[in-house]
Amino acid sequence: MTTVDTPTLAERLASFAARTFVDGPPDEVVVSVRQRVLDVLGLCVAAQALPTSQAILAHAEEQGGRGQSSAIGLAEQVPAPSAAFVNGVLAHSLDYDDTHLPSVLHPSASVVPAALAAAQAAGATGRDTVAAIAVGLEVAVRLGMAGYDRDLGNSVYFEHGQHATSICGAMGAAVAAALLAGLGERGVLHALGVTASFASGVIEANRTGGTVKRLHCGWAAQSAVTAAGLVARGFTGPPTVLEGRFGFFQAFLRDQSDLDQVADGLGEQWSVPGIFFKPYPANHFTHTAIDAGARLRADGVPVDDLESIELRVPTAVIRTIGQPIETKRAPATGYQAQFSGPYAVVTGLLGGSGLGAGLADFTDALAVDPRRRALMAKVSVVGDTRCDAIFPNQFPAVVTVRARDGREWTAEVLANRGGPERPLSEAELAAKFADNVAGRLGPATAAAVRELALTLDSVADIGALLRPLTSLESPGDVHD
Repeated sequence: MTTVDTPTLAERLASFAARTFVDGPPDEVVVSVRQRVLDVLGLCVAAQALPTSQAILAHAEEQGGRGQSSAIGLAEQVPAPSAAFVNGVLAHSLDYDDTHLPSVLHPSASVVPAALAAAQAAGATGRDTVAAIAVGLEVAVRLGMAGYDRDLGNSVYFEHGQHATSICGAMGAAVAAALLAGLGERGVLHALGVTASFASGVIEANRTGGTVKRLHCGWAAQSAVTAAGLVARGFTGPPTVLEGRFGFFQAFLRDQSDLDQVADGLGEQWSVPGIFFKPYPANHFTHTAIDAGARLRADGVPVDDLESIELRVPTAVIRTIGQPIETKRAPATGYQAQFSGPYAVVTGLLGGSGLGAGLADFTDALAVDPRRRALMAKVSVVGDTRCDAIFPNQFPAVVTVRARDGREWTAEVLANRGGPERPLSEAELAAKFADNVAGRLGPATAAAVRELALTLDSVADIGALLRPLTSLESPGDVHD
């Protein structure tokens, strides 16, 4: 595709994408993709209750345009980029979407919405949609890993204040969208080149609040579908878009990128099956704190008689879940509670819904509940050298509590539930989906959507999967 003898990184990704789109990904990758589609759809339904979600739906309706694809919660179809935007926002809004480690990015919330919108617009089959999602996820993860500094033990994107999820997610989603638009290998190359100028995301909201982060995956998905459409109309991108002097990695990572992560083992070693599902609707750094609290509760700790609670975590995550400590001990909303280490420990200590902590445990009312506030005030969040050694391959936590009579209990959770070491079963993923759609989908409709998602590679019409999700019921009014 270029005049040089050695293919560029973008050319190698484009070749891998086109080849896999024809041949299909390995069986274990197909299974993983189907499960991720189910997960994302459940999240999109659950997020309908948020004011920001209603704002996005109203925004998409107001923009208008030719109906091409389905936005979850809108009865009428909208342009494919708008559908990708809406569904991407919904998928990421609850902080319940999957995470790749150690890149610490959430790939499915951008790639799946973009692919579903592009597939429906193009009339693509389920088989092709699964293949495109698989490739898109793999590309997103590999670009994320190029920004992982092993010596630092953290993402360089994150260190720079950038949201790798939306930046790398846009690029992976663009690959999926280009494939489904029928642009082939050269089109994938140009889609990467164009999307690099759209990729963005600043992560300060994780620290001090604001709902802008909910937009990030929607913007990434919309950028991807838009880029594919522009490439189809003749726009092109530079073949050296990734490693070039003024390319993607120089712009975002400066001289701290690991280019070997992009193409080494491409097509032979797949990251997709190892992406962590989230069992709890909160920032992933908090999950082991929830588990540790739950273990202490099971040990019979006298919760209301505690004098102090110490949460030890990797030092790198303190700024997200432990700073400013005054804010983390007193979150004003359920959304802020999702990023609070103290709230996570207390949730585990008191017991939660769903798979151990569910949507019902992260409400505005519970965030300001006096009992929870009193317990959170006793929580300190500190760094731990053993946790540092494990992070970010896992997000470990060690919780020590001391009662007023001097007794102490400690619980340590060194591996995250939902990852390869502690995987969620398909039954647990189905239970998560059922919990997410309860009150919005009747049981028969939910079961039908679940079946279609988990057999997506044999579905002929992507619209059959999405149409039941466009006219949702209000909670309490569900019927089949």
